[in-house]
Amino acid sequence: MFKNIYVPVDNSDYSNECIDIALEFAGKTGATLSSSHVYAAKMHDVRFRQMESGLPEEYQDEQELEKQRNIHDQLITKGMEVITDSYLDVPKFKCKDLNVPFVGKSLEGRNWIELVRDINESNYDLVVMGVLGLGAIKDSSIGTVTERVIRRIQTDTLIVKHIPELHGDQEGSGKIVVAVDGSGHSFGGLKTGIQIAKLTGRPLEIISSFDPYFHYAMFNSLTGVLSKEASKVFKFEQQEKLHEDIIDKGLAKIYQAHLEISRNIAKEEGLDCTIRLLDGKVFEKVLQYAREEKPHLLILGRIGVHSAPDMDIGGNTENLLRLVPCNVMLSSRVFKPKVDMVADESIEWTSEASERLQKIPGFVRPMATTAILRYALERGHSMITSGVITEACENILPAGAMQAMNMIGDKLRDQGKEDGVDAFSDENVGKIIDTNKMDCPVETKLKCQNCGAVMGFDAIKCGVCDAGPLSLKPIDMEEFAVNVDDEGGIGYSSSFAEKEIQWTQHAWDLLDNYSEGHIRRKAQARVEKNARVQNVTTISVAFVNSIVNEKTTAKGSDIGNGNGNGNGANGDNGAHDESKYTWDEDATARIERVPPGFMRDNTMKRVLDYAVSINATHITLQVCEQGIEASVKIMAEAVANGATIEDFLPKKDA
Repeated sequence: MFKNIYVPVDNSDYSNECIDIALEFAGKTGATLSSSHVYAAKMHDVRFRQMESGLPEEYQDEQELEKQRNIHDQLITKGMEVITDSYLDVPKFKCKDLNVPFVGKSLEGRNWIELVRDINESNYDLVVMGVLGLGAIKDSSIGTVTERVIRRIQTDTLIVKHIPELHGDQEGSGKIVVAVDGSGHSFGGLKTGIQIAKLTGRPLEIISSFDPYFHYAMFNSLTGVLSKEASKVFKFEQQEKLHEDIIDKGLAKIYQAHLEISRNIAKEEGLDCTIRLLDGKVFEKVLQYAREEKPHLLILGRIGVHSAPDMDIGGNTENLLRLVPCNVMLSSRVFKPKVDMVADESIEWTSEASERLQKIPGFVRPMATTAILRYALERGHSMITSGVITEACENILPAGAMQAMNMIGDKLRDQGKEDGVDAFSDENVGKIIDTNKMDCPVETKLKCQNCGAVMGFDAIKCGVCDAGPLSLKPIDMEEFAVNVDDEGGIGYSSSFAEKEIQWTQHAWDLLDNYSEGHIRRKAQARVEKNARVQNVTTISVAFVNSIVNEKTTAKGSDIGNGNGNGNGANGDNGAHDESKYTWDEDATARIERVPPGFMRDNTMKRVLDYAVSINATHITLQVCEQGIEASVKIMAEAVANGATIEDFLPKKDA
């Protein structure tokens, strides 16, 4: 869960409580505890020089003044170092007693500036800070250092506010409470909350709050400024009824859906939880809840569902951080629940839309349903109508996919007419396919027109070069139809994974253009792999020519032997020490859009390769995009030279 926990210390009561909380996590997860103290020797030096004019007369002599400067510099510098070491000894010895790895840092400079720099340049996955420090006074709600730091970092941060020795160990619920509003940050906080609840054995409760009263307040404020004529146009009575019947109930349903989705996520991870829906001003209701329940920890998304992506901290989160009496965690982690899980709780279909969905052939219906749901969710629809389906088909599903679906539907319809059956029922679709009376439409493939990669019919974008849906076109199998007799009969047959592939004699003769040995075997393998992927059972001259490039694969060429193609399999396999690099939230989200497995691993390696080339250790979205662009160019060049997707798979040791 946690690998490196960071605790800035200043020997205050809050700082010492931070150490104990961090040690609880580190001791159970095997994490390293890193701690720092910032001292400002230069600031004291400047202040001393500003006070020199006020020194007694006997110190005004130049030699004596210079002597006092040297003494002050030595005392301040040495004294600050001694104080810092003493502060760091507290977590150091506690870690030693618990066998927790410890790293201490002495930082010189302006406190909040150095903390922000250290956090953003390091790979900490949790920062634990006290809400107040040594400079706290009676009416302080949050220290300036803490406030400045949390606005400038994107690492999960636990703010310690409750100290049993200071505030009394009042009996509370002891719960881990997560507030969700449907945003990726709040669901990211939920994932962290589930892990912490498991780690500490504390109960988990998920809350959500909606405000059904805002519009009533707005209407009431309008009554005093609108004229009678304007009031008639606005139709207050009808507006209020609209809110009562639709908007208020709709809001409640939306936020109840957030809770149900959250409970399902916790259930998937083997944890029971309770949920609670609050109605009223979000800040007010969550604050009231925290004061009554007294949870151990309240987890909030750093920004909310209505925040702009570049917001430092959301308004509700900031207000709650100042006033709730419990510890608070600000979650920068982003998590998006699975489409089907969200849809089950928040999406409904009209009868017309459901009827239209049923007309889609059964074997492609799941793919079409998922695409439509994703389209609806991204645009905030809670009800899918026939119009939404039309929009989704026009905007999301690849043009090639729609063309292929129409082709499949036509074949099924024609076959159904011949057999006198309902061709669109799931049962009969299966029967038609099983009887092999048509060229198995289930295996229709899409080909990227940008890089040449071949993928399944349900692809929404290219998994290699990330090209959009307009670049994906169905493979026209008629293009490779072959008259075996015209091409000299069958010249060679091979079998792999229980699938036989034949070469016509003329197609097989084309391999004579390649040097004997592994270069020729590589060319043969490349063609046969593409044939298997595209469901081509007989390799013709046309198919071979569509795969290889005669100008770059002529006899004696090194194409295909790993020289200069730069792909993930045969290129530089040098591993990176990922602990040296930090990724910001947008860069991480961009990488997670790449399909998991070898594609994501290869893309991350290319991004790190690019980062090395520009001497960067912090991966921003810009660095990530530029690294991916470089990777796409390399892959496209490799594909143009005859490589296939399988060439990018990691090779096993011989």
